[in-house]
Amino acid sequence: MAFDFKKEYKEFYMPKNKPEIVNVPKANYIAVRGKGNPNEKDGAYQQAIGVLYAVAYTLKMSYKTDYKIDGFFEYVVPPLEGFWWQDDVDGIDYSNKDAFNWISVIRLPDFITKKDFDWAVETATKKKKLDCSSAEFITIEEGLCVQIMHFGAFDDEPATVEIMDTYLQENGYKNDLSRDRLHHEIYLSDARKVAPEKWKTVIRHPIALLDTK
Repeated sequence: MAFDFKKEYKEFYMPKNKPEIVNVPKANYIAVRGKGNPNEKDGAYQQAIGVLYAVAYTLKMSYKTDYKIDGFFEYVVPPLEGFWWQDDVDGIDYSNKDAFNWISVIRLPDFITKKDFDWAVETATKKKKLDCSSAEFITIEEGLCVQIMHFGAFDDEPATVEIMDTYLQENGYKNDLSRDRLHHEIYLSDARKVAPEKWKTVIRHPIALLDTK
């Protein structure tokens, strides 16, 4: 049975539809950075996802090639994730998608090194005839966060975020969003195959304890 991050780390991938506090450890990711409306057909975001999956599946299937990764075991490619922000905006303005900055990511197993990643970028570029040079190997330690499972379209997220914010106020926490700690989404549904009202998205925000002094 292939290792499945969603099942092995349910506390980070399968929250309930009510807010909960988590401490998210350091993890490595394939990342592509960009700006603009994620819904733009053949736009930068759509191209970024193509690069992410090209590199991710090259690594996943590496055991069938001559390239061997130390400590490799078979695994399910983790879900697509995204970190989002807008310049000079407190939180997220969902009505102004053209102003989005984003880092689109897919988590990597811990055994994959930067050397393995570089091999995959080069291999995917050659085999898939797709320029994957925009892909980066990055490490993120989110730390203390609040998260919730959001059901429905992305444009309906503000109501779910409001539930999170109320929970924080009632429990002695505050949002700690900044350019270093970002609005985070994990996409558990294939938007091409599932109706928007049934989409499942983990929403995660960095937080800090309120200063009660």
